[in-house]
Amino acid sequence: MSDSFEKRLKEGSPTERGAVYDGKGVNFAVFSANAEAVEICLFDQNGEKETDRIRLPEYTDQVFHGWVPDLRPGQLYGYRVHGPYEPNEGHRFNPNKLLLDPYAREHFGEITWNPALFGYQLGHADKDLSFDDRDSAAFMPKCVITDPAAQNLRPLKTRWTDTVVYETHVRGYTLNHPRVPRRLRGTYAGLGNRHVIEHLKSLGVTTIELLPIQSFVADEYLVDKGLTNYWGYNTIGYFSPDTRYAADQDDALSEVRRMVAAYHEAGIEVIMDVVYNHTAEGNELGPTLSFKGLDNASYYRLMPDNKRFYINDTGTGNTFNLTKLAPIQFVADSLRYWANEIGVDGFRFDLGTILARELDGFDSESGFLRICRQDPTLTHLKMIAEPWDIGPGGYQVGHFPPGWAEWNDKFRDTVRDFWRGEAKADVLAPRLLGSPDMFNHSGRQAWASVNFITAHDGFTLLDCVSYNEKHNEANGEDNQDGTSDNRSFNYGVEGPTDDAEINAVRWRQCRNMLATLIFSQGTPMILAGDEFGRTQGGNNNAYCQNNDISWVNWSISEEGARLSKFTTRLLALRRRFPILRRSRFLTEAYNPDLDVKELSWISASGGVMQQDEWSQAQCFGLMLDGRAQPSGIMRRGADATLLLILNSWHDVVQFTLPKAEGEEWKLLLDTNRPDDGDTLEQELFAQEKVYTVTGRSVLLFELITQPEAN
Repeated sequence: MSDSFEKRLKEGSPTERGAVYDGKGVNFAVFSANAEAVEICLFDQNGEKETDRIRLPEYTDQVFHGWVPDLRPGQLYGYRVHGPYEPNEGHRFNPNKLLLDPYAREHFGEITWNPALFGYQLGHADKDLSFDDRDSAAFMPKCVITDPAAQNLRPLKTRWTDTVVYETHVRGYTLNHPRVPRRLRGTYAGLGNRHVIEHLKSLGVTTIELLPIQSFVADEYLVDKGLTNYWGYNTIGYFSPDTRYAADQDDALSEVRRMVAAYHEAGIEVIMDVVYNHTAEGNELGPTLSFKGLDNASYYRLMPDNKRFYINDTGTGNTFNLTKLAPIQFVADSLRYWANEIGVDGFRFDLGTILARELDGFDSESGFLRICRQDPTLTHLKMIAEPWDIGPGGYQVGHFPPGWAEWNDKFRDTVRDFWRGEAKADVLAPRLLGSPDMFNHSGRQAWASVNFITAHDGFTLLDCVSYNEKHNEANGEDNQDGTSDNRSFNYGVEGPTDDAEINAVRWRQCRNMLATLIFSQGTPMILAGDEFGRTQGGNNNAYCQNNDISWVNWSISEEGARLSKFTTRLLALRRRFPILRRSRFLTEAYNPDLDVKELSWISASGGVMQQDEWSQAQCFGLMLDGRAQPSGIMRRGADATLLLILNSWHDVVQFTLPKAEGEEWKLLLDTNRPDDGDTLEQELFAQEKVYTVTGRSVLLFELITQPEAN
């Protein structure tokens, strides 16, 4: 340590973790329950030369801390942590390995894969029981001290019932965008470009959900194959935006803030996909980058009978230990930071079951979930769980606590099955109503079901109707990776075709699935580019493809442009008719107090569906009575009454429009007539009239009622 630091070094405070600049110096505080000492390593502006090493002088409540004078924002640093190297006891301390500060706001540089990154000697007969004394600093990113940011930014708080989620990737969405300046394509600044925002705004999107943007690691085995971890589900810096997506890599943090602010100015929320279930350090044979070297036994779940090995409920080698207080505090601090200082509106939690996994399994009142419920910041954010992991009892759709929304994969599977002719009305019906069989409990509302047909993981919408099989050869795993359960159908030809009849069916099926998604109760989520027919060439696991397979192609075909216009119309209809986005679960039961039956299932004969029809019907209707009680107040609603008809049969069906308390039925939408638009609404049909429903199509009618006399 240089004399200037040594003479003026102070004990500092353990309260605020990380490196906090106060105008005169920096307070460092880092948790470790089992370490013996922690050193700060300072580096030159290139991150190549270690200039100082300072031992934190104080240890309070399992936090090492100290205040170092004269340090300024922009200073590069890392930690070295001393303690026992006893893998069989769960301890993997190795001061030869430079460690990232878990609370670092920015990183400088990227990992360069080298044997020195590992705490043990690669190739040694004892594997991870051996000890490696090489210095890893030359191959590690460095942490960056930053200026304190603005505090307590406010989320937009778009009502859940109005929410339309659009899942996208920062890099892939704009890299080919012709209206984004070339130097900004694939960056936070590019995503915040007004032309990009205008498209989403005009489409009707209220909320974008970004694949991981926290600093992540490109796996060594992918780098060796010339690939990368494109999706980013391999996080190592939970406070730091990944600089690979920054136009100005020296100011990535500000760039992210400006991007979020631009979306807020347009009235669009920003949700982050976050990965708190595991880290990039892998299992016992993985590298030592941060948590493993800071306190392996605290941050990770270890096998109770042999702490050398990790519990792997994530399938990635390790599982973050959210049964302990310090990791819970770390995750909560990270979430608050992104909300209060960056301004994001919510989070989608990858493998979210891990968050609620206690020692005896999933618990909807786990420590972490209780923290989220009572935290004054987190309780006001949109919290979305991917409600599964691969551990025992890992599938938990519908079981998260009140206040949470959840990805509903049963909606995805059922809608795909229905439109390819493998499911009937009885299976689809509850999915159209927000899946009350899973979510209607504990005061939860229909919006808790995040409905989707496609997501980053799997086929795109156009690929769902173009391929029977996955085509993942580019991933370098002999097409063995990715699921084979795609529930897709190619309609006679695998992949692109010039057959006009097949293409007509494919595009209509895209319209059918989008209409089913957007007209169902719950929160719809659209995959980026599905609105204009993006394809990945049949790759259903493009996690490692940072190329044209994953990048959105903005050279939109004529049919794609028609689909985009059609999707815009679907979302406009959803906004126009509140009965399509109720928070309360609609029920088939008759309400005698209001003299209203909120919904009716209609057969092609025009009558109410009979019991023996449910398991056979491929064409049926759902009538939503606009007078349905909209809230807990016993009062009739004043919405329009709508009739939704879905026909997955390949041929026409003569459908008798039902009798209802109104005059006529007005046609709002027919997926067989996508270009007619507003002209459809001039078409009126008498009750009990037979309407010829095209094979594989969706129709929406509005009941025209006579105004009440004064």
